[in-house]
Amino acid sequence: MTRQATSTSRRRFLLTGTLMAAGLGIGFDAAAQDFPKGPVKIIIPFAPGGPTDTVGRLIAQKLQEMWGQPVLVDYKPGAGTAIGVDFVAKAPPDGLTIGMVNSSFAVNPSLRKTLPYDTVKDLQGITQIANLQLAIVARPDAPFNTLAELVAYAKKNPGKLTYGTPGAGSTTHLGAELLKREAGFDMLHSPFKGSAPAHTELMGGRIDIVVDPFLSVLPFVKAGRMKMIATMGPKRVEGFNYPTVAETIPGFNVNALLGFVAPHGTPRAIVQKIQADTEKVLRNPEMRKRIEEQGMEVVASTPQQFDAFVQSEMTRWARVINEAGIQAE
Repeated sequence: MTRQATSTSRRRFLLTGTLMAAGLGIGFDAAAQDFPKGPVKIIIPFAPGGPTDTVGRLIAQKLQEMWGQPVLVDYKPGAGTAIGVDFVAKAPPDGLTIGMVNSSFAVNPSLRKTLPYDTVKDLQGITQIANLQLAIVARPDAPFNTLAELVAYAKKNPGKLTYGTPGAGSTTHLGAELLKREAGFDMLHSPFKGSAPAHTELMGGRIDIVVDPFLSVLPFVKAGRMKMIATMGPKRVEGFNYPTVAETIPGFNVNALLGFVAPHGTPRAIVQKIQADTEKVLRNPEMRKRIEEQGMEVVASTPQQFDAFVQSEMTRWARVINEAGIQAE
């Protein structure tokens, strides 16, 4: 074959390859544009009720209107969210099954040694929906009103201060342990099975502090049955003037995350479409207002940003869990 013929053949090969790649790309994008072609399930790894369920159903309703296909909410609670997340990890990677996760998604790899899935290898992020603000509250008659006074009291009275959370290994528990380490004081943890019994013990005077989602304690604070010490996010909760931990301990930031994940191998274009459409829902002023009323801050991150955030949270909480010797209940 002559040099000219070889050159011509090579150009034809490259042109054919380029056209094939373009064709595949067009087909791939078209598949994403046509998504979904059937019902979509959002798996919530909790029992019905609470802010996670409320936000999940609100988003499902709006996506159903946008897509013209049923978007169903399916509850699979248990094992600290592992049962529901495992269901998503083993679902077909077609975008028709997605999971709603909270901070347990980043905590469980260190807290639970026998997860039935690999958080990094079996799942991929779609978007972080929101941050859920956490709060530190005390009995109305507690001998401190600010975080600085709480820390000073704990240091002067070692072994006397007790705090309750909705359970061992919860974000509230880990956030309190991180606070203890960064502020250099100690207090005894009393884990409960949910927020309600922790609230009862606090208002009954049997524990001193509760660390819980902001929205969960707000009605009791407004009623004067608890007093707000500080919120744990990087800035004050929108619409309220309660101080943050960061105002006393610069850089402190603990929020509970809420996000969507998909099975590993779900086509990137489909993941990006779900993210983009979810972001449209979250940016709607009415939806943003309703989510903020649940004590949350809208994030609407990209898949890459959410994956990176989960990795950073896994690293941070692994250190806290190991140093504090925390175990799952």
